Amino acid sequence: MRLDRVIEALLFAADTPVSADALARAIGCPIYEVEEKLENYGARLRDTSALQLVRIAGGYQLCTKPEYSEVLSRFLAPQNTRLSRAVLEVLAVVAYRQPVTLAEIEQVRGVDSTYGVHALLDRRLVREVGRKKTPGKPHLYGTTQQFLHVFKLDDLTQLPPLELSLSQDVGDGIPSEQGAFLLE
Repeated sequence: MRLDRVIEALLFAADTPVSADALARAIGCPIYEVEEKLENYGARLRDTSALQLVRIAGGYQLCTKPEYSEVLSRFLAPQNTRLSRAVLEVLAVVAYRQPVTLAEIEQVRGVDSTYGVHALLDRRLVREVGRKKTPGKPHLYGTTQQFLHVFKLDDLTQLPPLELSLSQDVGDGIPSEQGAFLLE
């Protein structure tokens, strides 16, 4: 079997981004060979395909090129999921302070955040990452690979600096009406 075709098959079958290391382990070859084939495959797709190879959420994934998004949206008719401003606030606290407990989230926000945490758990944007070693052993929450994928981040270092985020007006950059954020 040709290594480039095996990599293509694995990427096609994967429903989440796959690291070069995971590909190398699955195939049983050195990581440098996989990285070289990924680079060549990405270049070939750029010139000849409606697909592209993207590096996202710490791995690689096949996706369609942006110029096909409109026709794909009509074809797939995706369900839109709205995140309210309150849920976005909870997500921001988790993203910047993880691992964090519900009580710590509520201390930052000043209001009950139970609904927001549960909404984010349901959408797989946050997950329980452990228990805090304090009385009561509260759950600790952190972001997921899905969070990185949805917000098109390779890793958490790509989050905007916290000082920049706090200096902007709360409503700045929120694309939909009444402070809701639209996920596709």
